[in-house]
Amino acid sequence: MSQPLVKKPLLGTNDINQVCFVVKDIEKASVSWAKLLGDVVPEPFVTAPQEFSQVKYYGEATPARNKLAFFNTPGVQIELVEPDTVPNLMRECLEKGEGYNHFAVDVDKISETLETMEEKYTVAQSGEFHPDSGRYAFLDTREKYKTLIELLEFGGPKTDEPLSPATGDSQFAGKPLLGTNKIAQLCFVVKDVEEARDAFCNMLGVERSTILESPDPEIVKVKFKGEPTDAINRFTFIDTPRIQIELVEPDTNSPSTWQEYLGKYGESAHHIAFWVDSVDEKKALLNEVGFPTIQEGLFFDGGGQYAYMDTTSEYGIIIELLELFKK
Repeated sequence: MSQPLVKKPLLGTNDINQVCFVVKDIEKASVSWAKLLGDVVPEPFVTAPQEFSQVKYYGEATPARNKLAFFNTPGVQIELVEPDTVPNLMRECLEKGEGYNHFAVDVDKISETLETMEEKYTVAQSGEFHPDSGRYAFLDTREKYKTLIELLEFGGPKTDEPLSPATGDSQFAGKPLLGTNKIAQLCFVVKDVEEARDAFCNMLGVERSTILESPDPEIVKVKFKGEPTDAINRFTFIDTPRIQIELVEPDTNSPSTWQEYLGKYGESAHHIAFWVDSVDEKKALLNEVGFPTIQEGLFFDGGGQYAYMDTTSEYGIIIELLELFKK
């Protein structure tokens, strides 16, 4: 459930509708994501030549033609990008490794959004859609928001039709690996949860969310890599229309997946999450296909359980399983 607006969002909207991952092999990644989401395998396509796409990378024209694939889900759309070898923003990001890249919002007019925004950011890359009418712009918001943000402007009505043509491989269609294809949450690990919370809530135009402290270790019973740990952290949840944003500040002296990830990769996206009927069942399923359990425990109120699965080798991000206990 989305939090009510208390002010105009920085981008004019708080409807995050797309989450993107950069990949080295989009054909292989498309099969993996189709299996996870229970979808038809899409046919990746190459973006238009520069004369039509008008791509600019930090203000300079580039002939980059990236390969794209899309999955529509009940919440956010998933975009996969295999970058061209010539200079462009996605290539820059892939050089740091496969994985989460950005989230996107739709705006009425990019030029007006950029002009009226209270905060000003460098446009890292921009271009035109072709043959469809519209354009995009990536804002370099990584320092403040730990992520790139893409603005999407469409020249006509936006449809729910898949952007990627199906290949005809429907072996996974209607059979999501986890029993659901709705991504419930996107989480970032941060050094200062209050600072990050204030920034995100201001950007999204909502009241500041409550920051929660680590509960009694006897309640949450956390195990990290099979060993009990207090996993001390501070965290908060921010609800948007399609996806929840979680921010976690780990204690640097308390072993946990959040502490390990922050130490290795800095402030960045840590996981995506799915609500499942049984964490134990889905955890065992993922273990069987080669994805080990990183961390598991109970919710801060003891009313449910979670498990972080090491799915980075295939999906470029950790997947969290969430379960509410039946009362």
